[in-house]
Amino acid sequence: MLEGGPKFTGIIGLNKHDNNYDDFSQGFYHKLGEGSNMSIDSSGSLQTSNGGGSVAMSIDNSSVGSNGSHTRILNHQGLRRRATDNHSVALSVNRRGRVTHALSDDALAQALMDSNSPTLGLENFDEWTIDLRMLNMGAPFAQGAFGKLYRGTYNGEDVAIKILERPENNPEKAQLMEQQFQQEVMMLATLKHPNIVRFIGGCRKPMVWCIVTEYAKGGSVRQFLTKRHNRAVPLKLAVKQALDVARGMEYVHRLGLIHRDLKSDNLLINADKSIKIADFGVARIEVQTEGMTPETGTYRWMAPEMIQHRPYTQKVDVYSFGIVLWELITGLLPFQNMTAVQAAFAVVNKGVRPVIPHDCLPILSEIMTRCWDANPDVRPPFTDVVRMLENAENEIMTTVRKARFRCCMVQPMTAD
Repeated sequence: MLEGGPKFTGIIGLNKHDNNYDDFSQGFYHKLGEGSNMSIDSSGSLQTSNGGGSVAMSIDNSSVGSNGSHTRILNHQGLRRRATDNHSVALSVNRRGRVTHALSDDALAQALMDSNSPTLGLENFDEWTIDLRMLNMGAPFAQGAFGKLYRGTYNGEDVAIKILERPENNPEKAQLMEQQFQQEVMMLATLKHPNIVRFIGGCRKPMVWCIVTEYAKGGSVRQFLTKRHNRAVPLKLAVKQALDVARGMEYVHRLGLIHRDLKSDNLLINADKSIKIADFGVARIEVQTEGMTPETGTYRWMAPEMIQHRPYTQKVDVYSFGIVLWELITGLLPFQNMTAVQAAFAVVNKGVRPVIPHDCLPILSEIMTRCWDANPDVRPPFTDVVRMLENAENEIMTTVRKARFRCCMVQPMTAD
């Protein structure tokens, strides 16, 4: 819990020990415009983009698949199009806030931007309520069981817009989803760090909830590595980006929080190649007196104790970071020759970890092996990880300078 901070109502896990936490808000998102026969790990995540930009969304541990191209809200009584209706969403919203004409039949966008329905504030965070007149919605670039992700602009800035649908005939699920929406708002509004995705605001409408964050034009780390055909990035850049992640997570843990789903899909690349940690919709407050059981995450990056449904602490994020560091250094997908379930079995029952390259710097090898140790107590806190990576960065810079000096010495001093 945040020390000395205010108590927020309606946030799961803040004032009670609640391990029966179902993450309804994190549905499976697939890229729009593609078929539904795409391959994905049973417990993986899909990270989609539009023009290189990215927002990461995770799924839970169960096996799921695409639910087609429409969300349930399309059949909501309040949004069913009548035969006499021929207007577009753009005609029904405020003058400044608008939706592109291509989205005129998009029921979620329509529900959000409809000026005839009241805009509700964010409980305990009213100052973060967006002005829909300043929101311009573009095309959706990902869709899931409970909503869609859109690209757009807010007050002239490129943003990512997540719209979640309120379940129509399930009050209990609706209440849970609203609690989780409030939790994500609380997390994003609380976290202010250069390596954490920036929260712009959100709002509630009668049938939808909306969260707006900055839009990362560089996509995710996993997406970037895939485009490079799994070729590693230069070591200097890999260590710099690993430091960005470690510093961001050091800040998160200092506030007593756990991410729980740290992976390359949730690491977004900024225009200057720096990294921003995203997708805090599944994060929760760490309970010091009681462990937690897993409700989310992806097996390839998941700590053994989470896979086994054992109580866990912040050290699950450290384990995941060790896998991410290996990913940055090698450019490869962890356990790429296994399914996610096979990887989970190998990690837990056989102690399997990714193979560290033989020419890896010893200090980086040490960081990885300590981070993904089966014993959480052996894993270093992110404060130590940052220090070790800074030492690695200095070692790399020194080695490069020496290499350049030797290179210059062997070159001929004159043209002849």
